[in-house]
Amino acid sequence: MKRRDFFKASGAAAAGVAAAGFATPAIAQGVQQWKMVTAWPKNLPGPGVAAQMLADRITALSGGKLEVTLYAAGELVPGRGVFDAVSEGTAELYHAVPAYWGSKSKGILLFGSQPFGLRADEQVGWLTHGGGQALYDEMYGRFNLKPFLCGNSGPQWAGWFRDEIKSVEDLKGLRFRTTGLASEMCAKLGMAVQAMGGRDMFQAMQSGALDAGEFIGPWTDSALGFYQIAQNYYWPGVGEPSSAEECAVNKEAFDALEPSLQQAVEAACKSLYNDVWTEYTTKHALALEQLVAEKGVQVKMLPEDVIVAMGNAAGEVMTELREDSDALVKQIVESFLAYRASISNYMVYADNGQMNARALDYKY
Repeated sequence: MKRRDFFKASGAAAAGVAAAGFATPAIAQGVQQWKMVTAWPKNLPGPGVAAQMLADRITALSGGKLEVTLYAAGELVPGRGVFDAVSEGTAELYHAVPAYWGSKSKGILLFGSQPFGLRADEQVGWLTHGGGQALYDEMYGRFNLKPFLCGNSGPQWAGWFRDEIKSVEDLKGLRFRTTGLASEMCAKLGMAVQAMGGRDMFQAMQSGALDAGEFIGPWTDSALGFYQIAQNYYWPGVGEPSSAEECAVNKEAFDALEPSLQQAVEAACKSLYNDVWTEYTTKHALALEQLVAEKGVQVKMLPEDVIVAMGNAAGEVMTELREDSDALVKQIVESFLAYRASISNYMVYADNGQMNARALDYKY
């Protein structure tokens, strides 16, 4: 898909989207018609594709009793307006990432990604088996939402840089696009952090308003064309070792569903997590090969002292979160840190051991 195909304007963002109360969904012969709003351009490789998969899967698993129509960013509400639109009842559900909602509560950010935090499998493990889902529900319940994880990008990249990064000093004053807790980590290193969508990042880098930025990974990034502006593609993306995608449903609408339809929505989200994650991983690998072979992209590892400095900055961010005045935020942070510590100790023997063994020099 060419970048311009999903850069096309999809209609002016609706003004005054806030609704006084939840709008009763259209019902015809037992069929409820639900609106899904998303933070993405339609069919953007990665999240835009995943959003459509989710809409289709909810419709299918409900036996057609819930017909979900997807509205891309700007078609019904702006991409960054989907949280409020669903909270207020303008639409029944949204597809986005928790990293966009830090202005609501910093506790929300941990459900999506954490600097030097959880991988995709560990993230869903925390929610499913480590007590995270109850905290996720409690936090989003404050905003009249019922949340579910429904996908993950896997490890994100450190980003696209015009100039080579040789030391921590090279980061100071760098105008850089990122989101979530990674923004706070980068700011502590003297970076001038800006949050924006993928196409806005392209335009800002093209105009010179940004020096560098990260979005997702090779599959999505190549579709957005960042390689046309910056050729230095850095890893590892320690700011987001994974990035969970979420579906949040208006809680009043969800509670009004019969139990079988509630189960259909939940099953659609949970069943999509691995499908989305493995598609990202597979297509990231293929896209990276093409970026290097066909686009001249230079893949570079961040210097070790830069990674260590980022780790120290991330530690400061977590310390501050542990001291948050909101008791629920503190609970979320402590739950995350406890799970991270436990799973990190085990992974030394499990996945880390396997990957280290696979990297040894032998004939295979």
